[in-house]
Amino acid sequence: MKTFQASFKKLEFEKVIQQLSEHTVSSLGRERSRQLHPITDSKEIAEKLEETEDAVLLLRLKGGMPLAAYEDIRPHLNRVRIQGTLNGVELAQIGRILKTIREIKTFFSKAQEEAVPLKQLYEKVNGLDTFAKLERTIFSVVDEGGYVLDDASSKLKGLRQGIKQTESRTRQKLESIVRGPQARFLTDAIITMRNDRYVIPVKQENRNTFGGVVHDQSSTGQTLFIEPQSVVDLNNQLRQYQVAEKNEIDRILKEVTEEIEPYREAISAQLNSLVELDVIQAKGRYAQAIKAVKPDVSEENQVALLKARHPLLNEGEVVANDIIIGEDYKTMIVTGPNTGGKTVVLKTLGLLQLMGQSGLFLPVEEDSTMGIFSSVLADIGDEQSIEQSLSTFSSHLTNIVSILEQIDEKSLVLLDELGAGTDPQEGAALAIALLDAIAQRGSYVMITSHYPELKAYGYNRPETINASMEFDVDTLSPTYRLLIGIPGRSNAFEIAKRLGLDDMVIASARQLMSGESQSVDQMIQDLETRRNEAEQQADKAKDDLKQAQALHRELKKAFEDYQNEKERLKKKAEKEANAIVDKAREESERIIKELRQRQLDSGQQGNLKEHELIDAKSRLSGLRKEEETLKKNKVLQKQKQKKTLKVGDAVSVQSFGQKGTIVEKADGKQWVVQMGMLKMKLPEADLIQIEEEKEADRRVSVKRTSSSGVSTEIDVRGERVEEAVNRVDQYIDQALLANYPKVTVIHGMGTGAVRKGVHQYLKKHSQVKTYEDAPANQGGIGATIVTFK
Repeated sequence: MKTFQASFKKLEFEKVIQQLSEHTVSSLGRERSRQLHPITDSKEIAEKLEETEDAVLLLRLKGGMPLAAYEDIRPHLNRVRIQGTLNGVELAQIGRILKTIREIKTFFSKAQEEAVPLKQLYEKVNGLDTFAKLERTIFSVVDEGGYVLDDASSKLKGLRQGIKQTESRTRQKLESIVRGPQARFLTDAIITMRNDRYVIPVKQENRNTFGGVVHDQSSTGQTLFIEPQSVVDLNNQLRQYQVAEKNEIDRILKEVTEEIEPYREAISAQLNSLVELDVIQAKGRYAQAIKAVKPDVSEENQVALLKARHPLLNEGEVVANDIIIGEDYKTMIVTGPNTGGKTVVLKTLGLLQLMGQSGLFLPVEEDSTMGIFSSVLADIGDEQSIEQSLSTFSSHLTNIVSILEQIDEKSLVLLDELGAGTDPQEGAALAIALLDAIAQRGSYVMITSHYPELKAYGYNRPETINASMEFDVDTLSPTYRLLIGIPGRSNAFEIAKRLGLDDMVIASARQLMSGESQSVDQMIQDLETRRNEAEQQADKAKDDLKQAQALHRELKKAFEDYQNEKERLKKKAEKEANAIVDKAREESERIIKELRQRQLDSGQQGNLKEHELIDAKSRLSGLRKEEETLKKNKVLQKQKQKKTLKVGDAVSVQSFGQKGTIVEKADGKQWVVQMGMLKMKLPEADLIQIEEEKEADRRVSVKRTSSSGVSTEIDVRGERVEEAVNRVDQYIDQALLANYPKVTVIHGMGTGAVRKGVHQYLKKHSQVKTYEDAPANQGGIGATIVTFK
């Protein structure tokens, strides 16, 4: 990590990590995500990228893993280790984590059943253990807010009933005072609390009217908060109940805390896995936020970042560029005007490499490729140090000296304005010498510069290429497009002409330029012209290809429509012919039935032979054309041919259209078949072996719409318990009439009274099969999913 860390600030990698951490759901996830750093092992990089790919797929298909916000329970587990007692809130926080782990296991089990193609996460969640018994124990004692439930023990339930009754009696007595004739002795007709005891505000001059105990007074001394003598005993009794309640709660919490101890280390390990999943999902969410994709990885460092964008710049404001280095050339020299975007391209290459080697998706087009560098070293920006008395040139040179000491053949070096800050001729010579030194080490390098000497260096040096930032002379502004293969040229004369400088002055300036410089500028201009022509031709070719593809699609659709119409007409004709045959067959069956009935009635079996009837029916059945779809079904035909008949087989008798069972084998290819009360000898060709159909299990996902007039959920948040239960009662009737299998009741958290009232109602309803809290990512305890019988 040290080989990368020096460049984190220069390339703004820390800002990317900060943005990533904002997509986690917990403080532990944020802490872990900020530890993300580039790695150099190709296998590990591939695994990290596949984790992000899994997270993106789950977000698209399932809305993400059911990761609700969770707390850092490590201090709670430490207290368990030293035999301390956890409070209700701490127990609930541990319980919520156990619930989240269980929901994640269930989530991935369903995903596996549905064959969601994940590459890494199935293996990760296989190591998760659920603690169903401990989870039930915790939530049988506290709710998700940490409140100890009345049903935690029978003693606690009795004490709380006693508290309610005593409080009710106390308030009744005090109500009789504040609402009765003695209210004139009070400063205000209210009942309040002081020192956990019920009191009333009495005027100073009437302090002896009620007797009892003074617990407090107002700032002016005109009002005394008195506990009347008539409620002293009740308050004492209430206080005794409260002390007993606290002792019972302490006992219950201690027991549950002791039950956690055997699972303490396992829970700690599961928490670590949960944090890892939190970070993986954050990577997926961040990829969606910046519209990033998974890059290919080249161990040969052949980098091709297509339509690359800087992730910290607004997508609508940044110009995407192709950044290619490593295959045909290892050094790129980028020239161009100031504020033309050279530094942004430089930073983009370095930052995307750091992101990719950290397992993050990149804001590039599909089929982009990143490398695996042993270090990414950068010298970017003005780092003049007043304290160290270093000039800009000295500061840059100090950084470059440090970089030269660290690089190897797999380093990526990024140098901004190499050689700037000193005499141009000396600076250019030094820049060329530094590039030679870096090339000897075999490192990959991208630099930005203004020196024209470097353009010739880029043209003549092997594995080196020129590039530039495009400048629009017509608008006098940069386009921020990176042109690889074309060095930047001075646009001073064109700009001067556009701004109105006299042509004679411009001509004079041209004459003062060396012939070599003019030739270079002319060469660059010709290259730009040819590039623009090539781009126009490529655009035209793309348009022609699109038109050809569109025409191909139209022709293909027309041919498919023709084939479909041909098939439809053929089937229509077959159906009409079959209808005629069916009508004749029905008539013949009616006649045969009459003949058989007459024969049975007369008892003269010899007059009409059975085989004659079978032969007649077989001929009639042969008139009907077999449906084309069945005829072409080769699988069914092969299955029919494969099956061999035997005694006991269930068969379909084609001539009669009836099912029967083979009783015995007759001579030749004849079988005796039992059809109801009738036994008949039939030819094998007339029999088709059949099996009892087994209804395949199917998982059906039904999405209800408002077409039935009834929503699949009801929201009763903010309503009183009675009103909420009444509304739910009416809604359940409507949902049952609409034949819904399940519905959702949204009641919110609040004090929990509405949730409790709804659950009591559902518990008694005869048509309710089950009800349970919604998953954490669908409302948790703020909603209840109801399943009908």
